[in-house]
Amino acid sequence: MKDSNFLNENNARHLWHPMAHPGAMQDNPPRIITSAAGSKITDHTGKEVVDAVGGLWCVNVGYSCQPIKDAIAEQVNTLPYYSAFGGTSNAPAIELSYELREMFAPDGMARAFFTSGGSGSVETALRLSRQYHKIKGEPGRTKFLSLKKGYHGTHFGAASVNGNNRFRINYEPLLPGCFHVPSPYPYRNPFDESDPERLADLCVAAAADEIAFQDPATISCFIMEPIQGAGGVIVPHESFMPKMRALCEENGILFIADEVICGFGRTGDWSGSRHWGVQPDMMTMAKGITSGYFPFGACMVSEAVAEVFETGSPEMASIFHGYTYSAHPVGAAASLACIRETQRIDTRPNAAARGSQLYEGMVALKEKHHLIGDVRGGHGLMTGVELVTDREAKTPAPAELMMRVYEAAYEAGALIRVGANNFMMSPPLVIDEDEVQTIIDALDAGLAAA
Repeated sequence: MKDSNFLNENNARHLWHPMAHPGAMQDNPPRIITSAAGSKITDHTGKEVVDAVGGLWCVNVGYSCQPIKDAIAEQVNTLPYYSAFGGTSNAPAIELSYELREMFAPDGMARAFFTSGGSGSVETALRLSRQYHKIKGEPGRTKFLSLKKGYHGTHFGAASVNGNNRFRINYEPLLPGCFHVPSPYPYRNPFDESDPERLADLCVAAAADEIAFQDPATISCFIMEPIQGAGGVIVPHESFMPKMRALCEENGILFIADEVICGFGRTGDWSGSRHWGVQPDMMTMAKGITSGYFPFGACMVSEAVAEVFETGSPEMASIFHGYTYSAHPVGAAASLACIRETQRIDTRPNAAARGSQLYEGMVALKEKHHLIGDVRGGHGLMTGVELVTDREAKTPAPAELMMRVYEAAYEAGALIRVGANNFMMSPPLVIDEDEVQTIIDALDAGLAAA
């Protein structure tokens, strides 16, 4: 590895960073993270802070999980790669498919198709949903329905069902046939409705209206996150997901739960779908499947969906879709180790308890700092804080103010994530009580410095 002088000199000079302006990165180079342990990261200056972002919603078991590291090293030495295209397979992938089926059987899942990450998992689900209907003799079902404020990835299909325009505008035109309905977001919605249960009903009614307008026989699937993550940790009323599931079932529309963030314990349950009592037709997974230690993902399907493919004709039901790294043996080995460790320590109770602590701490900060317009969370270890400059008008805080708070919070001991005028926190599920308090205190200091 090059020395710190080389790293400082070349930081952002030759590397374009995702979700960033290339010129701004050169003018204000990002922090260089050099090491991590537990729930903390260390930058190239030696400063250690609590990682309130969990890498990127993904380092569920923290940075010190030796079983995952050992599994990766052993698999690299045994079989570092082989294709899983028809004709060959590998032992870790076979074993992983079995264990995932066991883990998500309560969610109705029966088969797994492996990918390289969340965007690929969503892309797979969208493609399979169209193919499913063609196998069943309904080739006109090609449209996709999703929620505004939703985030589903960056591949063209995934980006097309995204519900936040900053991920869309510069890349349009995206896929035709993608339609969006209002998010159950009590703080900001077109109905001016702050009651979560009433808002859930209004959003379901809007979805029903859109389905009728489009013609149910033209819609392939509906996709949603059980809790909208990148949109600002938008927690729906408990009635929303079950009612959307029922609406889709009534209209022959496949229901896809995007579990890339919510899966593997972040909501305090093994899946966000289970948290709300819903069995979807498909689930997309990534992030917590390897705790971010290796790029890996999965699209899981129900027994009913699987049967359509497995009994369909070879001409219609063969899956001509996949990735060079689908069922990558190293990724599968990492996932197996991660799942076993996740289940062994059972991250769910801590995610629920520390999530409540973080949420309640942010609610207390709202009473202290008028910059906080809204606090969202309380369902597992993910919390959103929305900053405004005028509470009455709900005026979004500008980028400069957000960055001042972000920088001051970092200096006070925690790395938090900025998304528009929201701070989003999703620390490792193994974080302890004192570390959560550090996050609360750091954001308190950041807001005081604003």
